[in-house]
Amino acid sequence: MAATETLREPRLIAQERWRPRANPWAIAATVALAAFMEVLDTSIANVALPHIAGSLGASQDESTWVLTAYLVSNAVVLPMGGWAASVMGRKRFFMFCITVFTLSSFLCGVAPTLGILLVARVVQGFGGGGLQPMAQAIMADSFEPAKRGLAFALYGIVAILAPSIGPTLGGWITDNYSWHWIFYINIPVGILALVLVQRMVDDPPWIRADRKKLLNVDGFGITLLVISMAALQITLDKGEEKDWFNSDFIRFFAIAFVISFAALLIWEWFAKNPIMELRLLKNRNFATCCFLMLFTGGLLNATTVLQPQFLQAQLGYTATIAGLSLSAGGVVLLFMMPLAGQAVSRFPARNIILFGFACFAVSYYFTAVRINLGLSFGMASWLRIVQVFAIPFVFISITTAAYFGMPVEKNNQISGLINFVRNIGGSILISLTNAGIVELGQFHQNQMLKNLTPSNPNMQNQVNALSSVFSRTAGTANADQLAQGQIYNLLQQQSHALAYQDMYFILCGASLIMIPLAFLLRKNKPAAGGEIAVH
Repeated sequence: MAATETLREPRLIAQERWRPRANPWAIAATVALAAFMEVLDTSIANVALPHIAGSLGASQDESTWVLTAYLVSNAVVLPMGGWAASVMGRKRFFMFCITVFTLSSFLCGVAPTLGILLVARVVQGFGGGGLQPMAQAIMADSFEPAKRGLAFALYGIVAILAPSIGPTLGGWITDNYSWHWIFYINIPVGILALVLVQRMVDDPPWIRADRKKLLNVDGFGITLLVISMAALQITLDKGEEKDWFNSDFIRFFAIAFVISFAALLIWEWFAKNPIMELRLLKNRNFATCCFLMLFTGGLLNATTVLQPQFLQAQLGYTATIAGLSLSAGGVVLLFMMPLAGQAVSRFPARNIILFGFACFAVSYYFTAVRINLGLSFGMASWLRIVQVFAIPFVFISITTAAYFGMPVEKNNQISGLINFVRNIGGSILISLTNAGIVELGQFHQNQMLKNLTPSNPNMQNQVNALSSVFSRTAGTANADQLAQGQIYNLLQQQSHALAYQDMYFILCGASLIMIPLAFLLRKNKPAAGGEIAVH
């Protein structure tokens, strides 16, 4: 019992001494609004890239830097949020980020050249990078530990739903108005969020601004963080296009990432005033949550990309219709989030995480056996529903468990690191799954080509049957070539369909591997909020 009280005392006593002036749910809705605006911008520009490139006289390849520039600056600021809040105060830092994000959104919309747009996107990513972790930290402090699961359900809607609707909303806005409006829509939302934060949010007493820390800024750590995140994002973003490690360009940035990131980890571990308190990872529970969130963020982002990609590339869907196939899953998420929040307040988080990863494995297996070239829109929508069913349970449970047994004054750092690994996991798994689809597609294509030989009677029968059809419209001289071309096109479609099946089987296996890792988490007592059971 004494051990339990020792774990409970710092956190619970601090919570008993302070309560926010405004209703916690009003605070949660306010900060969630700002975070939703930011998360939406990580994906809303994806489908608008061809329009941006054409409007600004840039190539399609150059336009992808609109995404990369944002992601790099966003990834740099995410883990720095805790340090920045300690210098400025959390409320001031949050409002500063909203202001920067809103103003830079206007600059993105009016940008006359690609260069100016890229600079504006860097600034926008800088402002947006502080919104997610600070929103989560504000929620953590506004609610007593036993009710955090419900609060994080609201945050889960932001983190999970926004990337899902981003491409669909971006496509609709671009098709019906212009790409400029995907940035302009942030302006009224940003102004509203700024006013509400000013009126409702207060810093708890353990959040004290200390501007002296600015004089002792960890400049070397920031430099290493910028270099490592830029190198990682460029490697992941351009890897498939440049043929990965067969390219000197990719090898250079990959080596730069490994060296700078290793140096960053060592430096931040021993630094006196680090921008990232990596020593928090000495807590096994928190370290396990970070790893599980890395994978969860990867699954969320990768599966959000895989299905629309398959529908567009293999079945000929438009970007808007492919995006709509995810909408049913988004509706399910809205209903499942509150249920998951209730579950976290009643059952140990570890048990819910185990259940969630088991559901992931089943859903990806089901998707693998169902996805094919005859996939209908209705079945695609059902597959998305099956895939997202477990996301709220895993996401909310891991987010809640990350705060177990941790001092309240570290909430800013905890939320920064958790959001950082989630975003990094998303970038990594998107790139790995895309590369996997290409490699697996080539493998299946090579295997099928072994059977497409003149000596194969089935091949000859197919060519003869198609030639007789084409000869009526294209003439006998061209019939054989057209027949062989159509067979080869079908082979490519089938090989890529098999590649998507394989990728979902791989995700199924990876989810099963996560189940034993979840046992590293210590079991909590839900009724006691963040209290960890001690045996």
